[in-house]
Parts: sequence; structure tokens; C-alpha cells
Amino acid sequence: MRAPIPRVLIIAGSDSGGGAGIQADLKTVSALGAFGMTAITALTAQNTTGVYGVVEMAPEFVAQQIDVVVTDMGVDATKTGMLSSTPIIDAVAAKVAEHRLTPLVVDPVMITKSGAPLLRPEAMAALKTRLLPLATVVTPNLHEAQALAGREIRTLAEMREAARAIHDLGPRHVVVKGGHLESEAEAIDVLFDGRDFTEFRAEKVHSRHTHGTG
Repeated sequence: MRAPIPRVLIIAGSDSGGGAGIQADLKTVSALGAFGMTAITALTAQNTTGVYGVVEMAPEFVAQQIDVVVTDMGVDATKTGMLSSTPIIDAVAAKVAEHRLTPLVVDPVMITKSGAPLLRPEAMAALKTRLLPLATVVTPNLHEAQALAGREIRTLAEMREAARAIHDLGPRHVVVKGGHLESEAEAIDVLFDGRDFTEFRAEKVHSRHTHGTG
């Protein structure tokens, strides 16, 4: 008997350039043999050079998208991306708890490589207190890890310290992505499960085609 195809709900923003956000997540989910569904939190006008406009969805509409997908199609795993504001984070956290959406992967999207903010400064507290305690795994890059942990990260040891500090906020697992760590010749991601550290190492790929690489 053939195993059912996993159903993955992606709660994130739309990237009109197709390199990040909902579009990139759907491509990844499909490539891995799962079925992707979406609750769109924001529309962005962006390409490889930057973000030129953002329109947020109403929190009630974000919640409605989650409800109609869960109640009809079912969800086996959930991932969040750009959530942008406190009301949207509150709405998503409430629906994650209500529908018991687990496992939950939280990508704490905050800023683009071009410097455009994707999370309002006042929403950081809601991200930490409402959503991270529900997360199975949180996957910050170095910039996001610094913001969540409240400290600079310049070395592998400091990545570990940041992972431990973020774990204290409530997620079961933390993956700090170290592709931009200049002190290391390799790209190193650090996983902390509350007890042990695991490192994932790979050769750095030097390319100017980096839109959506995290």
C-alpha cells in the first residue's frame, strides 16, 4: 500500500520574484515529494535586488486561510516564514495552538539581504513569547539569531551560546545557520536540542545568485 503524501502548511509572505517566501517553500516541498498548502501573511513586490513594496494581510484573513485548510484537507507539518506584525503573530500562534499544528518549523524572518525589514520591531516580543514556545524547531540565520539572543555572533562558540539562549525561549530545537560566519572557511549550521550540539558542515558556494538562500 502506498504511503500518503505528507501535507505541509506554509504560513508566510509571497515573493513576487519567486526566489524566497511562499514560492520558494512550495518548490522545496514539491521537490521533497510532499503537498504544499499556504496561508499568505503578506504580499511583497520584490526581485533579486530588493523589496519595493509590502501589503500585509488582515490577521483575521490569515487565520481564516489556516482554518479552511486544516478543517478540510488536514495538515501533517507546518512552517512559518514572514509574519511581519504582532497581530499576525498572535493570530498564527492562536491557530497553531487551537489546531495543534505540530511539528512546527519557525523561520523567524526579520530582514532581507538588501536591508528591507520584514518584521516590525515591536513584533519581536510576540515572536519570542507567543510563537517560539510552540516551535518544534526554530531556524534563525546569524542576523536573526543575534536579534533573538541579544548578542553578537562572530565565532562558532558564539553560535553555540546563541543557540542555547534561543532554546531558553521555548522551542524544542534550535538551528543557527552559519553560512555568513566570516571566521569559518566552511558553512556551518549548529543544532541544539536542549542537551547536545550537532554541527552540519558544507563547502561554501561563492555565487552572486543568492536571493532566497537565507
